[in-house]
Amino acid sequence: MTTLPPDHTAAGPALVPPPGCPAHAAGAGGHLPTAASLGVTPLYGPVAEADPMGLYEQLRAQHGPVAPVLLDGGVPAWLVLGYRENVEVTRAPTRFSRDPRLWRDWQEGRIAPDSPLLPMMGWRPDCVSADGQEHQRLRAAVTESLGQFDRRGIRRHVQRYANQLIDDFCADGSTELLARYAQHVPMLVLTHLFGLPEETGPDLVEASAALIKGNEKAVSGNQFILDTLRQLVEDKHANPGRDFASALIGHPAELTDEEVQHHLRLVMLATNETTTNLIANTLRMVLTDSRFHASLTGGLMTVSEAVEQVLWDEPPLMVCPGRWATSDTELADRHIKAGDLLLLGLAAGNVDPAVRPDPTARLHGNRSHLAFSRGPHECPGQDIGRAITDSAVETLLTRLPDVQLAVPEAELSWTSSTWARHLNALPVQFAAEQPTPGRPAAAREPAPAPAPAPVPVAAPAAVEQEARVPQHASSWGWLTGWLRRR
Repeated sequence: MTTLPPDHTAAGPALVPPPGCPAHAAGAGGHLPTAASLGVTPLYGPVAEADPMGLYEQLRAQHGPVAPVLLDGGVPAWLVLGYRENVEVTRAPTRFSRDPRLWRDWQEGRIAPDSPLLPMMGWRPDCVSADGQEHQRLRAAVTESLGQFDRRGIRRHVQRYANQLIDDFCADGSTELLARYAQHVPMLVLTHLFGLPEETGPDLVEASAALIKGNEKAVSGNQFILDTLRQLVEDKHANPGRDFASALIGHPAELTDEEVQHHLRLVMLATNETTTNLIANTLRMVLTDSRFHASLTGGLMTVSEAVEQVLWDEPPLMVCPGRWATSDTELADRHIKAGDLLLLGLAAGNVDPAVRPDPTARLHGNRSHLAFSRGPHECPGQDIGRAITDSAVETLLTRLPDVQLAVPEAELSWTSSTWARHLNALPVQFAAEQPTPGRPAAAREPAPAPAPAPVPVAAPAAVEQEARVPQHASSWGWLTGWLRRR
């Protein structure tokens, strides 16, 4: 079996699969439709970038809950649009594996070595690329290493960095919240927990954004992240500390240095870019939707509830790569061939009319959305993302209670990629205030001390939707418990 190299980039787009691709073949009469026998829609280009949600609904109307699509370079895939179908795929690792070495198009030479898809979907020695016992071993190292840290200390650092950033612009009376706030809070917290110098944060922010956007800097950005984390692992072997990197190195799972490096990368990407998007989307909603703003200021809605609503309506990752069929199978009357690539349509599944007939209805904290996927590969960093978002939004609203959008809502713009939709800017204005006196500008405190025996706390049960899909307890129970007690 071919092993995918870990890092690559940038094939140009094409509207049809390359010569020899199975998508050119004719479907056999009397069999379930395959990608070969159906019209295939690019999941990139002007239409997809201008209105991705509109494109998903067109695909749903044309194909139902599973639609054939093309990725950059004319790479064929199945986009799973249905809520129940997404849940089915994520809960069946024996049918739909996370191991990209099963990818038939790669095995047969149809994926360019420099494809921009590979930084997102190439094989790596981390828990995302594994199933079964190997996945459990690697994931346990991540969750238990992060679970050692004092939850009150994490909250303190979120608030500390948020306040430092606000102090930089609060006297101006206006600012652009994306570039000066939302893009920096998550990475500042992560660099602290990782044991990285704070000055590496801005470059890591840019590099991680390039990977999610899948642009021409995806491969170079990925390499910068790997180089930074490789050096960190070397430093922590020589000088271990009370940080995530040192905890991974010393975990009983005995990870190799390469495994430590790639799990640091995984947590950084999964937490930083998606949390930046979540902070920006939550702030935009609070500033532009009078229902939510009134509820928040009137005490009828918590910030945590507003975050869950955003996770339903605007998940920070709209499409999640990927799953690969382990053998020929069927999904929603589609014939999926062994080695086919499937993409989880998280945003499309969240508005599936079969489970959410009224997409405008408030969901009152319901956590049954797909924003963090489901099954054994459900995002392990989701509650850290929630914690950072909650604290960042609460701190900003407390410090600047009269903050409001500085431009008409219609002037806001977005940039979309295959995987996500990003707000370009969030300009605001507010009554100027002086920075908080006595706050150190850049003093570093020790990382939160490891707790000797953290006790997991079960996540709160979700309110059932029409789908009646049970809520999974998060692996990050200690942090969920912290959020509940706030």
